[in-house]
Amino acid sequence: MGFAVFAFCVIFALIASGGLLVFYREAMLKRITDAINPRPKQRTLMGAIQSTGSSLGGMVERFEKVLPKSQTEVSVALQRLISAGYRNESALKVFNGSKVLVPVLLASLAWVTGFAKINPFFVYISALGLGFLIPDFWLGRQISSRQKRIRRGLPDVLDLLVICIEAGLSLDQATARTAQELIGAHPDLCDELGIVVLEQRAGIARAECWKHLADRTGVDSLRNLVSMIVQSEQFGTSIAKTLRIHGDTLRTQRVQQVEEQAAKTSVKLVFPLVLFIFPALFVVVLGPAVILMMESFATLNH
Repeated sequence: MGFAVFAFCVIFALIASGGLLVFYREAMLKRITDAINPRPKQRTLMGAIQSTGSSLGGMVERFEKVLPKSQTEVSVALQRLISAGYRNESALKVFNGSKVLVPVLLASLAWVTGFAKINPFFVYISALGLGFLIPDFWLGRQISSRQKRIRRGLPDVLDLLVICIEAGLSLDQATARTAQELIGAHPDLCDELGIVVLEQRAGIARAECWKHLADRTGVDSLRNLVSMIVQSEQFGTSIAKTLRIHGDTLRTQRVQQVEEQAAKTSVKLVFPLVLFIFPALFVVVLGPAVILMMESFATLNH
């Protein structure tokens, strides 16, 4: 087993080095040219990271055309990637390519380590199925975490919007200013607000821009906010008051969720108590009595 793992590591290192030589040929030529003819502008660490990510993405994109996909599946995957914050053109290709590359890697790992010898059919089928589902699970976790961050930062964004509107700015100007000011504290939500600002500058109606925001994120609190903004425009009510009330409502809901989780703690503790604490308690309490009874029965039998 140890020799198989060592052989797998050596083969993987050789394949990886060969792939790097093939895909980094242009980068190596450029680096040699820069060394021969130095220029004032040097490559930064961020540029090297971006080139590395693009090269690895190109490697994964080569597997993208293996699986046949319908237009509906492409639309759903693209919507999920946008909800996770991946709007790059190559994101969909990398995602589809990973659904082919990961199963192959898992099956290869099972073969090299010898784990497949236990039950080859079951192990290979499990590796292929699990590898096909891992990218979907990972993307689902990315979407959930991003929605949680957006939901957490929404009350702060609403407070700053209210301050900007009460200071005399319009809703469009307040949205642009809020996206600039809170980009460090809540980058995900401010990124979405920046897209709203760009769509408004492109000539799209305000209500449509906010609806697109709710569709991209999939957060219920944002959907409610969009509905309130649209109704406020239609009926001519104060947008600042509407945003303040919605922000207070979100904070109240957050407190209620924390209280709900605290109330569920006592119920959740029942399972550890039954599975781990009570058996040990029974052994400590009833153990001596059982031993005495066994000794008494043994004495009676003699």
